[in-house]
Amino acid sequence: MIVASLLDAGVSVARLEDELAKLRLPGWRLVAREVMKGDFRATKVDVEIDKGAHHHRSLRDILEILERSTLTASVREPATRIFTRLADAEARVHGTDRESVRFHDVGAVDAIVDVTGSVIALDLAGAQAVHVSALPIGGGLVGGPHGRIPVPAPGTAELLRGFPVVDTGVTAELVTPTGAAILTTLADSAGRMPALTVEAVGYGAGTKDLPGTPNVLRCFLGRTVDSGVADETVLQVETTIDDMSPQLYETLIERVFDAGALDVFLQPVIMKRGRPGVLVTALCTPERVGDLSRALFEESTTIGVRWSEWRRARLQREMVEVTTAYGTIPFKVSRLGGRIVTVTPEFADVARIAREKSLPVREVLDQARADGRRLLGQ
Repeated sequence: MIVASLLDAGVSVARLEDELAKLRLPGWRLVAREVMKGDFRATKVDVEIDKGAHHHRSLRDILEILERSTLTASVREPATRIFTRLADAEARVHGTDRESVRFHDVGAVDAIVDVTGSVIALDLAGAQAVHVSALPIGGGLVGGPHGRIPVPAPGTAELLRGFPVVDTGVTAELVTPTGAAILTTLADSAGRMPALTVEAVGYGAGTKDLPGTPNVLRCFLGRTVDSGVADETVLQVETTIDDMSPQLYETLIERVFDAGALDVFLQPVIMKRGRPGVLVTALCTPERVGDLSRALFEESTTIGVRWSEWRRARLQREMVEVTTAYGTIPFKVSRLGGRIVTVTPEFADVARIAREKSLPVREVLDQARADGRRLLGQ
C-alpha cells in the first residue's frame, strides 16, 4: 500500500522496476493497476511470485541480498534499518536474539520487494523527510504461523512502542509488522501533519474490503513551508532514582546517548520520605524509546520509566570546519530562514588546542568565536 500510494502520486512504475531489478532476486514481477475501494479509486500493487520462489530467510540472508545488490547506499541503508528493527522486534516477542529469527512472510521475495520498493519509491519521489499520522491499530484476531493472535500482532505492537496510534473501531489488521517497521523507521515525525504545500496526492489500495471504510493509504507529496525552523515530535523519557552511586551516572549518560538520545540531563529532586534523588531526563525520536528504556533499566537501579510526547522547533544546523588563528576547528552553525544566527566552536577541539599550546581555554574559545563569526559572516 505504501508503494502503491507513491506510484499513484506520480512515481514512475518503470523507474521503480529498474531500481528493484538491482536486488538481483529472480522469480517475481510487479503488477500495478487501478481499482475501486468503496466509492474511491486507488492504485493496487501486487508482487506476483513464481512457483517455488517462497523462502524463509534470516536477517543475515536478507542483509546479504541488500549488500550484494547494486542499489545505492541511500536505499540500502534505510532498508537495512527496517529489516533490523523487524528482527529485533520479533526477537523480543519470542525471547531470542535477532540472528535466530527466521522470517516467514517477511522473508519471502514479495516482502523484500515491498520493503525495498517503499524506500526506492520515496527516493524517486525526492522525499527529504517522512511524516506519518497516528496509525490505526485495528482489532480482533488474525491467523499466522504462530496460530491465532490478537491485533495488533505482537511484532507490530513492539514496533509501535513510542509511536502515536488511534483506534478507529475497525475490527481487522490495519497495520502489519512490515508496514509498522517501514513507517516507524523512516518517520521524521508522527502525529500532526506539518505545514505543507501539497503538490500530489496518492491512494494505495489494500487487498481486503473493509465494511464502511475504504481500505486505502493516502500520501501527500509536497514542500514544507520554510519557517526557518524544523518542527518535529520528540519523546521525553524520564525516571527518578534515589538509590544509585553518583559514580554510575557518567556511564548511564553515555549509554543513553549510545541508545539514540538527542539530549540527556540530570536534575536534583526530593522524593518520597524526604529522600534526595536524581531526575534523569532524555529526549529521543519516537522509534528509539525502546532502546532508551532498555539502557535505563540495564545501567541504573530504576524499576520504572515514563515518557511523554512533545513538539519542538529547532534551527537548521550543520557542521563546518573553519581555519582560525589557532588552527582548524569544527563549528556548529545554526540558521534561521537561511540567515546564520549562531556560530559555536566544538569545545572539545578548543580544549585540545589550549592544552597543546599551553594557553587558557577561555582565550582560545574567545578567539575561535570571533574568527568564526568573521569568516562565516554572522
